[in-house]
Amino acid sequence: MNAYFILFIAITLASWGVSALLNHRFKQYSKVYLPLTGREVAEKMLRDNGITDVQVISTPGHLTDHYDPRNKTVNLSDAVYSSNSVAAAAVAAHECGHAVQHAYAYAPLSMRSALVPVVSFASKWVTWILLGGILLLEVFPQLLIAGIILYALITLFSFITLPVEINASQRAVAWLEQAGITDHQTTPMASAALRTAAYTYVVAALSSLGTLVYYILILVGRRD
Repeated sequence: MNAYFILFIAITLASWGVSALLNHRFKQYSKVYLPLTGREVAEKMLRDNGITDVQVISTPGHLTDHYDPRNKTVNLSDAVYSSNSVAAAAVAAHECGHAVQHAYAYAPLSMRSALVPVVSFASKWVTWILLGGILLLEVFPQLLIAGIILYALITLFSFITLPVEINASQRAVAWLEQAGITDHQTTPMASAALRTAAYTYVVAALSSLGTLVYYILILVGRRD
């Protein structure tokens, strides 16, 4: 358990560090300007990839940007939608990268989408099942086993998300440079911003794995 505690502290510190670095880089690159707004970048990237059935819309909040495959919309936060910064262009292109993945049936994205209903169910109930499993461990260990299985699905989802996010960022950076939106000075900025954003998914996946191991150790410890 001591080793797990050290791992938990390390992951927590890494999460704080990545979050601070992400905010710093996006704030920094929000002050470097390009000719197009986030909306215009997104619309152009979709056109250049032959995608005509995806709509670019504005969504409230900060860093709430996402691609919704259900209604085929690229949702950009207010700051990204109307800003013509490097940070906005990077985020807009990244979300369109997901739209390109969807259009070309990128396998990891298809796998992640298939897991969404299961993970939604697991996320809703897993905390209560794990808590009940720990409280009833001596009389009903099967409940904790069920919770571990559900949490394992959530962890699997986190790791499948990694190639999806990394690939979307790679598509975004390559297209931004190819389309002439960024140049030799601003392309590394867009790449750095998206790479830092990807770190948040890496930390989240490792944190989920660490938590899964923790519950497994509780179960194994009961049996020893």
